[in-house]
Amino acid sequence: MRRYALGLDLVDDPHLIAEYEAYHRAIWPEIEASIRDAGIQHMEIYRFGNRLFMLMEVNEKFSFEGKAVMDASNEKVQEWEQLMWKYQQAIPGAKPGEKWVLMDKIFELK
Repeated sequence: MRRYALGLDLVDDPHLIAEYEAYHRAIWPEIEASIRDAGIQHMEIYRFGNRLFMLMEVNEKFSFEGKAVMDASNEKVQEWEQLMWKYQQAIPGAKPGEKWVLMDKIFELK
Protein backbone atom coordinates (compact mmCIF):
# COMPACT_ATOMS: atom_id res chain seq x y z
CA MET A 1 0.00 0.00 0.00
CA ARG A 2 1.30 3.44 -0.92
CA ARG A 3 0.92 6.49 1.29
CA TYR A 4 0.76 10.14 0.24
CA ALA A 5 0.90 13.29 2.34
CA LEU A 6 -0.62 16.51 1.02
CA GLY A 7 -0.95 20.06 2.31
CA LEU A 8 -3.48 22.85 1.83
CA ASP A 9 -4.41 26.07 3.60
CA LEU A 10 -7.83 27.28 4.64
CA VAL A 11 -9.00 30.88 4.53
CA ASP A 12 -7.91 32.18 7.94
CA ASP A 13 -11.39 32.88 9.29
CA PRO A 14 -12.65 30.97 12.38
CA HIS A 15 -16.26 30.94 11.13
CA LEU A 16 -15.28 29.53 7.72
CA ILE A 17 -12.95 26.98 9.32
CA ALA A 18 -15.81 25.79 11.56
CA GLU A 19 -18.07 25.43 8.50
CA TYR A 20 -15.37 23.49 6.65
CA GLU A 21 -14.96 21.09 9.55
CA ALA A 22 -18.74 20.62 9.76
CA TYR A 23 -18.84 19.60 6.09
CA HIS A 24 -16.07 17.06 6.76
CA ARG A 25 -17.88 15.54 9.73
CA ALA A 26 -20.67 14.59 7.31
CA ILE A 27 -19.24 14.40 3.80
CA TRP A 28 -21.71 13.73 1.03
CA PRO A 29 -22.11 10.02 0.24
CA GLU A 30 -21.16 10.67 -3.39
CA ILE A 31 -17.86 12.19 -2.27
CA GLU A 32 -17.01 9.22 -0.06
CA ALA A 33 -17.90 6.87 -2.93
CA SER A 34 -15.67 8.79 -5.36
CA ILE A 35 -12.76 8.60 -2.92
CA ARG A 36 -13.16 4.86 -2.41
CA ASP A 37 -13.79 4.17 -6.12
CA ALA A 38 -10.48 5.85 -6.96
CA GLY A 39 -8.57 3.34 -4.82
CA ILE A 40 -8.12 5.43 -1.68
CA GLN A 41 -8.52 3.04 1.22
CA HIS A 42 -7.77 5.32 4.14
CA MET A 43 -7.74 9.09 4.44
CA GLU A 44 -7.15 11.41 7.38
CA ILE A 45 -7.07 15.22 7.48
CA TYR A 46 -5.44 17.15 10.31
CA ARG A 47 -5.55 20.89 10.99
CA PHE A 48 -3.33 23.36 12.80
CA GLY A 49 -4.59 26.92 12.56
CA ASN A 50 -5.52 27.27 8.92
CA ARG A 51 -3.00 24.67 7.64
CA LEU A 52 -4.29 21.23 6.63
CA PHE A 53 -2.35 17.99 6.31
CA MET A 54 -3.93 15.01 4.54
CA LEU A 55 -2.66 11.45 4.72
CA MET A 56 -3.92 8.97 2.12
CA GLU A 57 -3.27 5.25 1.89
CA VAL A 58 -4.06 3.91 -1.57
CA ASN A 59 -4.18 0.58 -3.37
CA GLU A 60 -2.58 -0.36 -6.69
CA LYS A 61 -5.63 1.00 -8.58
CA PHE A 62 -5.02 4.61 -7.47
CA SER A 63 -3.34 7.32 -9.52
CA PHE A 64 -3.66 11.08 -9.25
CA GLU A 65 -4.31 11.26 -12.99
CA GLY A 66 -7.08 8.64 -12.80
CA LYS A 67 -8.69 10.40 -9.85
CA ALA A 68 -8.63 13.71 -11.74
CA VAL A 69 -10.37 12.13 -14.75
CA MET A 70 -13.00 10.52 -12.51
CA ASP A 71 -13.60 13.78 -10.66
CA ALA A 72 -13.90 15.84 -13.85
CA SER A 73 -16.80 13.69 -15.05
CA ASN A 74 -18.61 13.56 -11.68
CA GLU A 75 -21.07 16.44 -11.24
CA LYS A 76 -21.39 15.92 -7.49
CA VAL A 77 -17.60 15.98 -7.01
CA GLN A 78 -17.42 19.17 -9.08
CA GLU A 79 -20.15 20.72 -6.91
CA TRP A 80 -18.27 19.72 -3.74
CA GLU A 81 -14.95 21.05 -5.04
CA GLN A 82 -16.52 24.36 -6.02
CA LEU A 83 -18.08 24.66 -2.57
CA MET A 84 -14.78 23.81 -0.83
CA TRP A 85 -12.95 26.65 -2.65
CA LYS A 86 -14.98 29.01 -0.44
CA TYR A 87 -12.92 27.72 2.48
CA GLN A 88 -9.62 26.76 0.85
CA GLN A 89 -6.69 28.75 -0.44
CA ALA A 90 -3.56 27.59 -2.17
CA ILE A 91 -0.60 26.81 0.03
CA PRO A 92 2.47 29.02 -0.62
CA GLY A 93 4.39 27.56 -3.55
CA ALA A 94 1.35 25.90 -5.18
CA LYS A 95 0.79 26.29 -8.90
CA PRO A 96 -2.13 28.51 -10.01
CA GLY A 97 -5.43 26.66 -9.45
CA GLU A 98 -3.72 23.86 -7.50
CA LYS A 99 -5.39 22.78 -4.27
CA TRP A 100 -3.80 19.95 -2.32
CA VAL A 101 -0.03 19.90 -2.81
CA LEU A 102 1.94 16.67 -2.58
CA MET A 103 4.48 16.82 0.24
CA ASP A 104 7.92 15.21 0.11
CA LYS A 105 8.80 12.71 2.82
CA ILE A 106 12.04 13.80 4.45
CA PHE A 107 12.21 11.40 7.42
CA GLU A 108 10.91 8.04 8.57
CA LEU A 109 11.63 6.36 11.90
CA LYS A 110 11.91 2.60 11.43
